[in-house]
Amino acid sequence: MAANIRPEVIDQLLEGCTSRSDLFDDNGLFKQLKKQVLERLLSTELTQHLGYAKGAAAGRNSGNSHNGHSAKTLLSDDGPLELAIPRDRNGTFEPQIVPKGARRLAGFDDRIVSLYARGLTVREIQGHLREMYGLEV
Repeated sequence: MAANIRPEVIDQLLEGCTSRSDLFDDNGLFKQLKKQVLERLLSTELTQHLGYAKGAAAGRNSGNSHNGHSAKTLLSDDGPLELAIPRDRNGTFEPQIVPKGARRLAGFDDRIVSLYARGLTVREIQGHLREMYGLEV
């Protein structure tokens, strides 16, 4: 199931990283990766909920559509993580990866980073989350 990450992808990610702080500080590479992967998964959840991608013609006059984002701060293993949680116009979207009311991602951070580090595609990560946690993303 896991694919290898191409060396040029690793090189691109590590470009400009010269110290431990570049990787692990509040604005370090690992925290940025977690944020972007989680936001991508949340966006995918909303797309599945609505049945069409953001900006798609299928969404015009559908009665429900993408409606921006709301900010949410989660406590992760390495400090606060600010996410942009997508919304739908009717307010029927219930995120599963970061449920409403959740304030902590205990241990989840490492799991998402390890999936990304192994080179899994979004579809493979979706399958893994479905198998391991029963989440439909």
